[in-house]
Amino acid sequence: MSKSPATYRPETRLVHSGTLRSQYGETSEALFLTQGYVYNSAEECEARFKGEDPGFIYSRYSNPTIAMFERRMIELEGAEAARSAATGMAAVTTAILAPLKAGDHVVASRALFGSCLYVIQDLLPRYGIETTLVDGAKLDEWQRALRPNTKTFFLESPTNPTLDVLDIPSIAEIAHSGGARLVVDNVFATPIWQSPLALGADVVVYSATKHIDGQGRCLGGIILSSEAFIAEHLHNFMRQTGPSISPFNAWVLLKGLETLGVRVRAQTDTAARVADVLASHPKISRLVYPGREDHPQAALVKKQMRGGSTLVGFEVKGGKAAAFRVLNELKLAKISNNLGDAKSLVTHPATTTHQRLKPEDRAALGISEGFIRFSAGLEHADDLIEDLTAALEKA
Repeated sequence: MSKSPATYRPETRLVHSGTLRSQYGETSEALFLTQGYVYNSAEECEARFKGEDPGFIYSRYSNPTIAMFERRMIELEGAEAARSAATGMAAVTTAILAPLKAGDHVVASRALFGSCLYVIQDLLPRYGIETTLVDGAKLDEWQRALRPNTKTFFLESPTNPTLDVLDIPSIAEIAHSGGARLVVDNVFATPIWQSPLALGADVVVYSATKHIDGQGRCLGGIILSSEAFIAEHLHNFMRQTGPSISPFNAWVLLKGLETLGVRVRAQTDTAARVADVLASHPKISRLVYPGREDHPQAALVKKQMRGGSTLVGFEVKGGKAAAFRVLNELKLAKISNNLGDAKSLVTHPATTTHQRLKPEDRAALGISEGFIRFSAGLEHADDLIEDLTAALEKA
């Protein structure tokens, strides 16, 4: 690219950023399926390991295909540096755990994906790291939870699965006032609709398994932050512990990025249409969609997001039995705990992603027995609406 990547719009960066061409001048990015690399001399090898000679050493932590994926995400997100990981949860766990030590304190929003809750509630305390869960929408709870030993704030926005939107700039300001960093899981918003680093966050993480791949093919994750954070906290941790992404998966994700903007915009348009239809359906008691005026944080959505969401949350009257009847009657939308796919997917969070929570904790988060999470795919919106409304008639 002859111009600075920063001068290009996101759609252009998604196609061109980070490309490294071999001597063959290939159009599509090359897939370097190699574990290690050879050197022309022992002296060159020594210099490479010392960091004096730039280049790749071992694919557990450096590979040309992986480097292209990281560079493309860096330029899309507006970050200084990035490290990819084998899965989204590997990215989340590394971003939170790597900088911490026994005696540190973490504050997190209570509304989290089940595996993220496990990391905060169960894993960190095993290593002497204190944790506090707060109602992420209440800024005073973040402020009261701040301690002298607080090192990290962690949140999702929009949240999984109830699609609450949290005030990233204000929460970042509270974290920074106490010398803590803010880590944001941006999976539900995608980099198309929200840029946490520009809003004040210090670290952003993605499960690339979701929208970035977008076609149900492979796993992956990525952490984006400043060069200092990556160098001081992540580089050696990931090099030595090895939560590595496969070069093949990185290549698949590179190809997924080329169509990310097109897919997310189409899926968001479909989700918005589905939400408008379901909002007035007599068998729906509650609907949550970040693009609607009746969303609990509608003003905040307009302030910090560039679009709505590819996801819709709705509560079927009649609880679990009615929700299950709806899920089982669907013909197009498939039951799956994934999201962001080209195929529309539905899940019942109370019995899947959040089943390990106590009933009272699920209720506090708004995850009722009748709640369904719908992830819009690339099917025609009218077909999906007909599928959903027909299934609701059986509720």
